[in-house]
Amino acid sequence: MSIENDAPPDQEEPAVNAHLAAVMQLLIALAFVSIPLVRHRFGPAATTAAEAELRGQGIRPEVLAENNLRFDAGGHETWAPVSVAVVMVSVAALNFAGSDWGQVLTWIFQSLVLAMNGLILHSNLTAVTSVEAAFRRKGDPDLARVDVPAFLEAAENAFPAWVRVQQNIRHAIVFGGSVLALLAVSL
Repeated sequence: MSIENDAPPDQEEPAVNAHLAAVMQLLIALAFVSIPLVRHRFGPAATTAAEAELRGQGIRPEVLAENNLRFDAGGHETWAPVSVAVVMVSVAALNFAGSDWGQVLTWIFQSLVLAMNGLILHSNLTAVTSVEAAFRRKGDPDLARVDVPAFLEAAENAFPAWVRVQQNIRHAIVFGGSVLALLAVSL
């Protein structure tokens, strides 16, 4: 027994491709939402560890709050990834619905997500030099004395070991999913 498909062959493939793009976009949305969730759960412990490191360096821990430096899910650490997730879910909905706008918006937003994630990865890999430069720009004499590698290591060690693995998986999902979504809507 065979099941016949009433859709013409040329209409089946775009729907499958759009659905593949949509699934990738939903995975990317989840990956971005994981950022504030992890920071919300473990950020306060990272802040406490960073403050303890500052005390050990003879620096007032209040300097973090005075300069709006935080490790939790406040500010842009929440609104930026949640905004990306909302956009990805919206474009995924258009792709699931078969809207022509889904393809166009996939090209626009997946390209932006790829670039943004590249910047996030670069920021993660150059955190020490970036934080040192930011501390110098602040002009605060206390911040200028911070041993930044030790400071960042103390904060990072307050997060569970699995967070680094999760971070790498997140990057793989965002980069790989974006490429697959772009390929899917291109074919």
